Amino acid sequence: MEIALNIAPIALAIIMLGLGLGLTVNDFSRVIKKPKDFIVGFALQVILLPIVAFFLIKILNTPLELAMGVMVIAAAPGGVTSNVLTKYVNGDVALSISLTATISLLSIFSVPFIIYKSAELLNFSDFSNNISMIAISLKMFMVVTFPVLTGMIIRKLATEFVLKNSLLFQKISLFLFTIVFFAIWVEEWDKITSFIVRAGTIALILNITMMLIGYYFAKYFVSGIKQRKCISLECGLQNGSLAVFVGTQVFDEVVYIVPTAAYALIMFVTSIIFVLILRKTI
Repeated sequence: MEIALNIAPIALAIIMLGLGLGLTVNDFSRVIKKPKDFIVGFALQVILLPIVAFFLIKILNTPLELAMGVMVIAAAPGGVTSNVLTKYVNGDVALSISLTATISLLSIFSVPFIIYKSAELLNFSDFSNNISMIAISLKMFMVVTFPVLTGMIIRKLATEFVLKNSLLFQKISLFLFTIVFFAIWVEEWDKITSFIVRAGTIALILNITMMLIGYYFAKYFVSGIKQRKCISLECGLQNGSLAVFVGTQVFDEVVYIVPTAAYALIMFVTSIIFVLILRKTI
C-alpha cells in the first residue's frame, strides 16, 4: 500500500485545490438564499447515506474489514465529478457546487465522527497506531480545507486565468483520481481479488440505492426537477480520493480500501447510465 500512501495525500490536495479554483463566496451564500434544497441534499448525503450503508452491511452480513471500508466511502463527501455530471444532465449546478463545497469543508469533522462512531457500533478497534479523531481532522484540514481555501484565494486574485483554464483543472483532477485508483489496483491486485466480489456487490447496492433514494426523496421536498437531478447525483457520487486518503491513514491493511476502489469504479458506470436515462426521459 506504499504507492497509495505516498500518492493519495498529494493527489487529494491538488484535486481539492482544483475544487477551490472553481468556487467563489457566492457559492456559499446560495446556502442561505435557498436553504430548503441545500438542507435536503445535505441531510441525504451526510446523515442518510451513512445510515443506509450501515444497515446494508448488517443485512448483508459483511465481513468487519469490508464493513469499515464501506463506512469510509459512505462518510466521504461528494466529489467534483458530481458537478460535471449535474451540468451534463441539465441539473442545478449551483446547488451541486454549494453541496460539494460545504460538505467538503465540513468533512474534517463529519468523516472522523462517522468512521469512529461506526467502529464503536461494530465493535471495531483495529486502527493504525497513534490515530485519533483529532489527528485525522488535522490531516484532513491540510489536504482538504487548506487547498480549497487556497484555490478560492487564487480564483479571487487571478479570475480570468482560472476561468480560461477551468476545463484543464477538471482534467487534471480526473487524471489524478484515476492514477490513485490504478496504483491501488496494480500494487494490491492479489489481495484485492479475494475481496472484490463481496465489496463490489455492496458498493453497487449502496450506490444505486442512494441515487434512487436521492431522486425520489427529493421529488417531494425540493423546488424542482433540476434540483432533484442534482441531489440524486450528489447522493451517488463520493470523493473516492478522500476516502482512500482517510483509509490509508486509519487502517494498516489494504482490505479496508477495497470497497473504496470498488465503489469508485462502479459509481462511474452507474452514474453515466443514470445520467443517460435522465437525459432521455426527463
